[in-house]
Amino acid sequence: MTRALGSGKLVIATHNAGKLREISALLAPHGVDCVSAGALGLPEPAETGRTFVANALIKARAAAEASGLPALADDSGLSVEALGGRPGVYTADWAERQWFEGDPGRDWYMAMGKVEGLLQQQGPDTSRACAFHCVLALAWPDGEHAIYEGTVAGQFTWPPRGDLGFGYDPAFVPEGREHTFAEIDPSEKHGISHRANAFAKLRADQFGA
Repeated sequence: MTRALGSGKLVIATHNAGKLREISALLAPHGVDCVSAGALGLPEPAETGRTFVANALIKARAAAEASGLPALADDSGLSVEALGGRPGVYTADWAERQWFEGDPGRDWYMAMGKVEGLLQQQGPDTSRACAFHCVLALAWPDGEHAIYEGTVAGQFTWPPRGDLGFGYDPAFVPEGREHTFAEIDPSEKHGISHRANAFAKLRADQFGA
């Protein structure tokens, strides 16, 4: 086991409300009090890494150093087989920032449309196999850290379906299922997602659960 986190306050290095809700729900049974980097007014560091691990560490370390608290960062993304693994670490960048009622957000429908457009260019018989990847980086203010990785395979579908998820969830059908991540109840998704896979490893290591 790595250094024990225990209960108490944990900074979730994100400004994404949907991601904060999902992570908070996964850690709630262990008495962890989650607060987002956005709520603390922490800036978003430049994600200059070329892997999910590198970017997760950048975010976790920045939040831990700025807050003086343990911090957890999630770097996740979609890799599409026929696109050579793209968008990969650039998953969020494919969703260009827009402004809605004064708040910056990302246009995820645009991002999903880019994937669909590239797949259509390759013809109707192109494989739609894809996978969601998640890397969790847990960092302490003194520099110690731990890494946990998870993945889930599936198919990219079009048009997007459902409004229960976020990001690319409406276009992702997990292997062995008929509904997209955005059509599946969040409590069920928590048990099968790439993030759930990574969190299972974190919980086993940190809480023995």
